[in-house]
Amino acid sequence: MKKTILFLLLLSFVCKAQSPETKKDDAAAKLKITIKGLFQARYSFNNDKDIDLTGLHHTDSLAVYNGFDIKRARLLFASKISDRTEVVLLVNLADFKNDPKNKVLENAYLTYKLSNYINFKIGQFRPAFGLENMYSVDVIKSMDYSNQYSAFGSNGWQSFQIGASVYGTIKGEHTINYALSVVNGNNRNQVMDADNGKQFSSRMDLLLNKKYNLKAGLNGAIGSVYKSDVYAAGIDLSGVLPFSEKWSLLFEAEAKQGNNHVLFYKTPVANRIQNVSQYQMQGMYFLPDLRYDVNYHRLTSLEFSCRYEYFDPNFKNNSNPRQTFTPMISAEFLKSYNARIQLGVIIDRYKKNSIETTQYSNEQFIIQIQSRL
Repeated sequence: MKKTILFLLLLSFVCKAQSPETKKDDAAAKLKITIKGLFQARYSFNNDKDIDLTGLHHTDSLAVYNGFDIKRARLLFASKISDRTEVVLLVNLADFKNDPKNKVLENAYLTYKLSNYINFKIGQFRPAFGLENMYSVDVIKSMDYSNQYSAFGSNGWQSFQIGASVYGTIKGEHTINYALSVVNGNNRNQVMDADNGKQFSSRMDLLLNKKYNLKAGLNGAIGSVYKSDVYAAGIDLSGVLPFSEKWSLLFEAEAKQGNNHVLFYKTPVANRIQNVSQYQMQGMYFLPDLRYDVNYHRLTSLEFSCRYEYFDPNFKNNSNPRQTFTPMISAEFLKSYNARIQLGVIIDRYKKNSIETTQYSNEQFIIQIQSRL
């Protein structure tokens, strides 16, 4: 008993003897950890009862054409471990509703800032390619990302990839942002690369006009997939046109083209047409977003948008372009999309409808609640 009391007194003395500087350093280290997040829940229903919520056409009248869904439940942890180094982790807990294999973990990378001109990143991240990759993961301009974002992501150019990057900013009257990335190209959370080839991408965007935040972007990429040469390229433009103190028009436009090597290797060898160069996808979208700043109580703004998309996953040998219209009304509460209610419809039109596939024209209505933590 005496030994126990003596040990507790000694432990108390050591704790009290800890220097104030050490306590301050520990407290400062804890304060450098930030937690953010995104929550998205929606109710969707399809106008055609033979098409389910994934867009798959059914001939057996068994389509699940309406339902509630948690689209995203993201948590982001960022720790600035020094004045030059930061570690970022991002998980999407909504992925647990399906098979979480190769999912859940989205961002997991370390950045090192050498200067404004040169920075390094390594881990799992979204490489700088395409306009949609340049927005924070918790900011989605329309009901969801574009069709071409999903396609170029599955082909290793966009979305979450494993690799390394060097990037920086050259400030001036026309500020230039640049990035060079090299990734495995077989998407996130893989045990190892699928082959020895790598995919290299680059992006440069130029500030054309500070008043309108008018930016032009140029994207280029090359790589090797199973010893086949692949490429991707794109251009984009974005800006804000203020009409008055309360009214403004935000707009963005993008066009991209590249090999659809995922489709090529997914096609049975007997049915393939020549080589991967014959499997190419192309797309473009234009998103005008009319914003009215209300600033009445907790209602910050109202937005009215309608994104138009054109995307063809295989335009060279089996073309079936998809046109998508996404009209949407959005009410923003608080600021910076911290709370948002969206009402919209995704209208898909295919040149050729194919029964019992996802290539079938339909209209899906969505009511979505979004909150940034």
